[in-house]
Amino acid sequence: MKMKVTVVLLLLLVLASATDLGKVFVFPEESSSAYVQLTPMKPLNLQAFTLCMRVATQIWYKREIILFAYRTQGADELNVWREKNGRLSLYLRSSKDGAFFTLPMLSALPTHLCVTWDSSTGNTAFWVDGRRSMLTIYRHGHNVHPNGAIIIGQDPDSFLGKFDVHQSFVGEITDVHMFDSVLRECQIEQLYAKQYNAPSGNVLNWDFLKYKIHGNVVERYTYQEYSKKVSDTCK
Repeated sequence: MKMKVTVVLLLLLVLASATDLGKVFVFPEESSSAYVQLTPMKPLNLQAFTLCMRVATQIWYKREIILFAYRTQGADELNVWREKNGRLSLYLRSSKDGAFFTLPMLSALPTHLCVTWDSSTGNTAFWVDGRRSMLTIYRHGHNVHPNGAIIIGQDPDSFLGKFDVHQSFVGEITDVHMFDSVLRECQIEQLYAKQYNAPSGNVLNWDFLKYKIHGNVVERYTYQEYSKKVSDTCK
């Protein structure tokens, strides 16, 4: 009897180590009021960053989709979009001048999406399921200003206001992490694979995220599997 109990306990420990309860924000419909405001762990006074998230959407027709928005009182500081033509884009403190990337289309299957940018070189890239796009040079010498608001689900044309229903996000977003540096390739691969030793964001950390939901956003929790592969030390 003791042997059976021991075996059951070991199995439970193995299952617990391979799964975790993960939260997902679901945006079920187009809206001009539904969004989630995220509270960063430190001010976004950035000369470099890595922003990652898992995204799924069935909005395939020709309209813009905002994926991430950070705005101060004076300007859009950092926006990530899926454009009307399906390309992904990054905008830094500009309504016209963006960095555009032709990549596999977002779909109903969750995509692990990262964008990296470094002011010292201007190097900018998107990462899709652990694979890097070509580099482009964008906003060399620029810096992202602090004291703004981070939201997902809407594009604010004023500080936390003036939302456009035709730019709203519809779908699921989870695993949002933001770093104040450019991660190495192996670290982004670890995040994509959900490995135990994957880094956690020091600006936004999904596991300890502070946030406030506004409007029709459904927060749900699912058991998610983590990679059982033990990777080599990330160098």
